Amino acid sequence: MTTAKKRVLSGMRTTGKLHLGHFHGVLTNWLELQDKYDCFFFAADWHALTSEFQHPENIPASTRDLFLDWLSVGIDPGKATIFVQSHVKEHAELHLLLSMITPLSWLLRNPTFKDSQEESKNEEAATYGFLGYPVLQAADIIIYRANLVPIGVDQLPHVELTREITRRFNYLYGEIFPVPDPLLTETPKLLGLDGRKMSKSYNNAIFLADDEETIRKKVSQMITDIQRARRKDPGDPEVCNLFPLQLLYSRPEEVARIREECPRAAIGCVECKKILTVNLQRHLAPIREKRRFYERHPDDLNDIIAAGTSRAREEAAATMARVREKMKIS
Repeated sequence: MTTAKKRVLSGMRTTGKLHLGHFHGVLTNWLELQDKYDCFFFAADWHALTSEFQHPENIPASTRDLFLDWLSVGIDPGKATIFVQSHVKEHAELHLLLSMITPLSWLLRNPTFKDSQEESKNEEAATYGFLGYPVLQAADIIIYRANLVPIGVDQLPHVELTREITRRFNYLYGEIFPVPDPLLTETPKLLGLDGRKMSKSYNNAIFLADDEETIRKKVSQMITDIQRARRKDPGDPEVCNLFPLQLLYSRPEEVARIREECPRAAIGCVECKKILTVNLQRHLAPIREKRRFYERHPDDLNDIIAAGTSRAREEAAATMARVREKMKIS
């Protein structure tokens, strides 16, 4: 007797091309999950509007870039359902209904909203949509009756809010939705070119789609051990901005050499950067090539998105039929 796979739901905001931080923080985990679970991965274009509402014209291209990056790293539409959030209108309907039962106090205590209010003086950024995005997030998850949501530790409060909303709905109207559990994932700390967290907003990221020359230039600009001012000064790989990437991309013997030679200044930062550049190129070349394939065959990409969205829509429509029945909404 076979047991049905548990279902996983995860999404990414459509705010541009993906970088190495996204790859190691999210996509490598997705690649493992798609072999173990019934996975639904979606492009969260409505969520992108919480910050990009003044420039919605950028979202369609960013959505396409997202799918190109997913497919290029090996997300398999034969194993996972990949789709566009806004193409499944049932998300919005369930969001509306959940908003009717979600206490305002739950949203006001959301740490993301509280932090943004403290950090930002821009009142236009404090929108109803931003305050209520956890309700849309809950709808995204439970409309597919997901059992698991892969997240980092910092996102636990978001999933807990989804769990609270789910339990409240089930209490009021009857058991429809499984209460989703967080699936905690380890996220390696990757720093950008300037030593800050790798981020598009900091303009310090190495993107999966970067060409060879761009990668070479970016690596050459990376800040290394700030205590090592001259070539003859000893360095410390453990505080060097490059070393986490060396651990991920360079061969074990090269990593061992850097560990041994850097502290006694037997290897310099320029040579270390050359080693990293060669290995980054080796790993990213097949990803770029697969991306180019779908760029050259846009109809194939369109068919994949359409098929995934069609399956997602069927699942969401079936869920909403049960929700309307339970809530006595004809």
